[in-house]
Amino acid sequence: MANRSSLAVVLAAGEGTRMRSSLPKVMHPVAGLPMIGHVLASARAAGIERFAAVVGPGADAVASFVAKRAPGTALFEQTERRGTAHAVLAARAALDEGADDVLVLYGDTPLVRAETLARLRAELAKGAAIVVLGFRPADPTGYGRLIERDGRLVAIREEKDASTDEKAIGFCNAGLMAFAGAGLVDLLTAIGNDNAKGEFYLTDAVEIANARGLPVIAIEADAEEVAGVNTRIELAAVEAVWQKRARRAAMLAGVSLIAPETVFFSHDTALEADVTIEPNVVFGPGVTVERGAVIHAFSHLEGARVASGANVGPFARLRPGTALAEGAKVGNFVEVKNAAIGAGAKVSHLTYIGDAKVGADANIGAGTITCNYDGFDKALTVIGAGAFIGSNSALVAPVTIGDGAFVGSGSVITDDVAPDALALGRARQVEKPGWATNFRALKATMKRTRV
Repeated sequence: MANRSSLAVVLAAGEGTRMRSSLPKVMHPVAGLPMIGHVLASARAAGIERFAAVVGPGADAVASFVAKRAPGTALFEQTERRGTAHAVLAARAALDEGADDVLVLYGDTPLVRAETLARLRAELAKGAAIVVLGFRPADPTGYGRLIERDGRLVAIREEKDASTDEKAIGFCNAGLMAFAGAGLVDLLTAIGNDNAKGEFYLTDAVEIANARGLPVIAIEADAEEVAGVNTRIELAAVEAVWQKRARRAAMLAGVSLIAPETVFFSHDTALEADVTIEPNVVFGPGVTVERGAVIHAFSHLEGARVASGANVGPFARLRPGTALAEGAKVGNFVEVKNAAIGAGAKVSHLTYIGDAKVGADANIGAGTITCNYDGFDKALTVIGAGAFIGSNSALVAPVTIGDGAFVGSGSVITDDVAPDALALGRARQVEKPGWATNFRALKATMKRTRV
């Protein structure tokens, strides 16, 4: 199979009116990635070499995403919705270039596995002309039925065209089909529209192939895997399945999830073995967590790298551009953005570190903020190795705190601090003996006078 040329035609032209959204249906995300992105990823993992995407009118967002996600994809527009065979033929220019295997996939079935697509291709390699993916739903109502005889698939009957006996069949069409490239265009052009909808059904290729003596078979997939999305309710259900898969895969790979059902991953979350994740943690795109790190409860991470042995949270937020070195700590109610936290450094609580470099073993006290934005531009704060920043300090960027320097609590630092120096940026304390007693007496007198 490795030597067989392949093409995937991804149909993404369907309307998304039931989603009640201006966003094209296939662009709705599952685990942070548009549904069509999941389909493309599975196809590539199954050894598909070339892609063609059929989009609807005005689907610029889909076309742009596909061009970035799968460079070299041929894009075709289906200007009229006249059925699935008509949609595939919209990509005729790509079909005419030839391929041993042609898989027809749907942009709104994001859970299909690469292994399943590889099974479709394997059957083509054994000599099948068409391989149809089927499943057995709890309720087959509304699905096309797969009609088999002597181990061969002889027809796919849409429900509106099915007889009573055919409607009793529980093996249903998932929509995904694989074709031997040779003769495919001839099969497609032979499909007519003599049916209840007056559309050109791709599924009619099964009966045409049988009439020509070509081998047609069906293979089975789990119903969850081939779930399509037409509503927000179905989108949420697919998200739940994807997350369940991801949690299971993480735990089997050596990650400890204390309460798996409360942890949410992104499509590209990367976790090494011996990572521990406590309850109610959310991963946005672009997060890597290395061996032995701990992500405590109620933390949110996005675009961040957490090195081995680091600790995050509870109630921490790591925003894009954050990098924690080995053994670093970002504690409760701390937000970090576009900042490198050095090995062993501690940012323990109630702090904002943005656009900064924090050296190894530095200690950042509670309530510290890096004042990185002047209303127009962002500037960098550099905190040296072993520096100590006292609580409730404001570091006004651009500013550098030298290695080993101390910043006194409550300081506003606007100038660089030399290594091993003490910087105090606050007014000198003044004490007035007896002031509080006099103040209270004055207030009491004023209250009596008002009454």
